[in-house]
Amino acid sequence: MTTAPDPEPREPKHALIFDDPLDQQSSDDTDRGWGERPGGAADSAADLKRFLDEKPPHHL
Repeated sequence: MTTAPDPEPREPKHALIFDDPLDQQSSDDTDRGWGERPGGAADSAADLKRFLDEKPPHHL
């Protein structure tokens, strides 16, 4: 008669969390990152560059 091999240790199962996901703030809930450029300098050359970078192709 053969014996069954020893079972390998299993990884612990992840716990189920039943919290309301809408109670947590996501990155979309903030104003950060909505078209802002790093630096925020009020430079007309930078404004022109941003305008030209973001202009749709049909406006060329």
